Amino acid sequence: MKAASAKNKGRLLQKWVRNLLIEELKIHPEDIKSCSMGAGGEDVIMARAARRKFPFSIECKNVERLNVWDAYDQACANSGDHQPLLVMKKNRKKPLVVIDAEEFVQLIKKLNQTK
Repeated sequence: MKAASAKNKGRLLQKWVRNLLIEELKIHPEDIKSCSMGAGGEDVIMARAARRKFPFSIECKNVERLNVWDAYDQACANSGDHQPLLVMKKNRKKPLVVIDAEEFVQLIKKLNQTK
């Protein structure tokens, strides 16, 4: 795969994540943007209002072969003060999310407290 095709594939996943958050969490489109390919840091940039609704730092990987541990390490390195989250996808498969197991349990705990 050519580099331009690989970048476009990654860009499509970033835009998909952005649109999903806009639609499902009602984040204002001006408060969230897909980062340009090759730029350092988070793949999806969020304003403070968006971050209140989705307090994660997103790393997107749209590849056929992925070292999940390395990709998650990259998400951690770029996350700053926010919880890292890896969105991964490959051809003809649904996107999946990787998150720290302890953080996941805390999310479920919060959900159960609001019931």
